[in-house]
Amino acid sequence: MTANMSFSELLDWQWSRYEANHRNRNNLLIHIICVPLFWIGALNFVVPLLFAGLLHALGGVILMSLSLFLQGKGHEMEANAPEPFQSAREYVRRVVAEQFVTFPRFVLSGGWWKNFNAAV
Repeated sequence: MTANMSFSELLDWQWSRYEANHRNRNNLLIHIICVPLFWIGALNFVVPLLFAGLLHALGGVILMSLSLFLQGKGHEMEANAPEPFQSAREYVRRVVAEQFVTFPRFVLSGGWWKNFNAAV
């Protein structure tokens, strides 16, 4: 569904569903820890890849993978599951959008705190 959207349209689509898909307290805690872990992993992938080679970038891949694995487990706790991915390209686009734009926006807008306090 989101495969043919522009990145801007993808962000709008993701944002329109984000609050409803992030209401479980444990999932919110996982995200507040794991999204920054993903950022650290991304930096530890890109910088060594550019300056030290692929082997040194492996640590970043491991951190990003761990972050996404834990976030996936968190999403399984939600009453409203995210829409399934239709392709590898869509997976990458949605992950990049969530990690670098949508989740930070959710936190900065107060949505994370509101949902955390409303969670049972």
